[in-house]
Amino acid sequence: MRRKKKSAIWGNIYLVLLMRLLLVFAIYTITRLLFYLLNQSLFADMSTGYLLSLMWHGLRFDATAIAYTNSLVILMHIIPFRFRYNRAYQKVLGIIFYVVNTIGIILNMVDTVYYRFTMKRTTTGVFQEFEHENPTSFIRFIWEYWYITLIVIGLVFLMVWLYKKIRVDQSTMRLRNFIYYPLGLIAMAIIGYHTVGAMRGGFKPGTRPITLSNAAEFIRKPEHRAIVLNTPFSIIRTIGKTRLERKNYFSKDELNQLFYAKHVPTNDTVPHYNQLAGRNVVIIIWESFHKEWVGVLNKDVEGYAGYTPFIDSLSNHSYMFARGYANGRKSIDALPSIIAGIPSGENPFISSHYSGNRINSLASVLKKKGYQSAFFHGAPNGSMGFSAFMNQAGFDQYFGMTEYGNKSDFDGHWGIWDEPYLQHMAYELNNFKEPFLASVFTLTSHDPYVVPPKYNGVFPKGEMPIHEPVGYSDNALRKFFETAAKEEWYNNTLFIITADHAVSGALPQYKTAEGAFTIPVLFYAPGSDLVGFNDSTVVQQTDIFPTTLALLGVDENIVSFGNNMFDPYAPHFAYNYYNGAHQLIQGEWMLQFMNESTIGLYNVVEDRLMKNNLVGKHPVLQAEMEQLVKALIQQYNNRLIDNELAP
Repeated sequence: MRRKKKSAIWGNIYLVLLMRLLLVFAIYTITRLLFYLLNQSLFADMSTGYLLSLMWHGLRFDATAIAYTNSLVILMHIIPFRFRYNRAYQKVLGIIFYVVNTIGIILNMVDTVYYRFTMKRTTTGVFQEFEHENPTSFIRFIWEYWYITLIVIGLVFLMVWLYKKIRVDQSTMRLRNFIYYPLGLIAMAIIGYHTVGAMRGGFKPGTRPITLSNAAEFIRKPEHRAIVLNTPFSIIRTIGKTRLERKNYFSKDELNQLFYAKHVPTNDTVPHYNQLAGRNVVIIIWESFHKEWVGVLNKDVEGYAGYTPFIDSLSNHSYMFARGYANGRKSIDALPSIIAGIPSGENPFISSHYSGNRINSLASVLKKKGYQSAFFHGAPNGSMGFSAFMNQAGFDQYFGMTEYGNKSDFDGHWGIWDEPYLQHMAYELNNFKEPFLASVFTLTSHDPYVVPPKYNGVFPKGEMPIHEPVGYSDNALRKFFETAAKEEWYNNTLFIITADHAVSGALPQYKTAEGAFTIPVLFYAPGSDLVGFNDSTVVQQTDIFPTTLALLGVDENIVSFGNNMFDPYAPHFAYNYYNGAHQLIQGEWMLQFMNESTIGLYNVVEDRLMKNNLVGKHPVLQAEMEQLVKALIQQYNNRLIDNELAP
């Protein structure tokens, strides 16, 4: 056996793996610190404590990047065969370690310069941007930014030197086979499990794999997100996510005539609800709250009562839009649409390359008017990336499962049952200074569609598993309003109830490309004359932002892909993206636009099952709708590319 060098650290192969991975974490931390120091002038309001906090939270994103890039290195350490101690095997392992982590060092260090031009971490879009670039440009970069090149070389030499100090002790090879292999398999399973957890960013219930948008959870300003992230992570998380293509269907003047996303809410042509000025706002986003579940919205279906008796009763004292549409099909699509007026196009904002763009929102606009804002979600903190987005949108506070503090009300799947959580929100709102903006995202009416044991058999089972929890959530809302009605802030509040998205229903008219997006939209202002039932105006989630401002009498420049629902002179339509097609619903009609041409035109009022494709039968109407959908696509793509989602 070779004599051990005193300067080397010898250890069990699993301990060696841990030390080598910690070495990579240390290198990533150094590159993050250099990223900040070399761009210090671009990051305002940066105290030492705050910087350390950003670097600490950045370790989570480092873990994901390191787990992906070093997956082969990890596997080569943990496969339970004795040849992994072989000298030649260890040399090959070392070469792979050097290569993958040198690439990580280069990517992080190149971004210390490239960030100054893009103001965000590099994503896979860089390969599209430079696919036709002359290779000499990269040579010029090495020469012009020679100090970055020297730092990269220095970090690589440091990594190699320290790696060679960490050596494998072959003592475990002396174990007998009946001990060696079972222990090896157990260790492989445990390490493999934690590696997958690192790739996902954790195993919390209901947590999706972390993306770029999750970094916003820990920052005070959008530009600080780049410090939390690392470049390998940004590239990995945008692999397969198509970068938006700039559209030039129309000139700037033509585009703004067709549809202009930047506008000022006006009240001069709208019925006045003066008593709403200065009211609190509570937005209830109901998980999977499909139009089909509401009896009052399906009076044309003989014998159909629906599953929301409370909403049916509340509609008699509210203003309800019967032709509401979601802009997306997923929960993560809903918040940008409802809160910030951003639809879910071909590349949904929250999971796109552009998720770090500057945005405006209800929270950011109302903050100027003295509103305190908070978002409530009973899932584990960080779930779905909601806390990150709400931070980006300018909300002051986030209340999740952690703040709720009672795990006995955990449903075992997604978070806190709707009934106790809505009561919790009502209690918390008593502590808010008025005026306030609060939004809550419910979760019980989500797969696997269960209700608390004490409510088994209480609500109709219906035809689908979701029907029973919809009845439970409806009852939870009833109890919330009963509690809230006893509080002083209640009569000074505008309540908005809508859905995150629709789901496939049981009735045939809701199984179509149009019916798959239909949702209720309801405004309730106790004691006001905001009462009515509108079954003709097409409205969408992105309309909620400008409509709320108009109802409150707030005139501010905003960017929104929606319009005031109550403005009779505004264009009223709904836009969504479905299976590769851009869909535009306007009046009685729905147009489907795919691959630069119209593939479908339906009268969705007369032909609810969408059996008659009328493409080419109404050329003037088709041309007008095609112009509008192109304008929407151009505004959406170009504003995301140019970072123009706020005035």
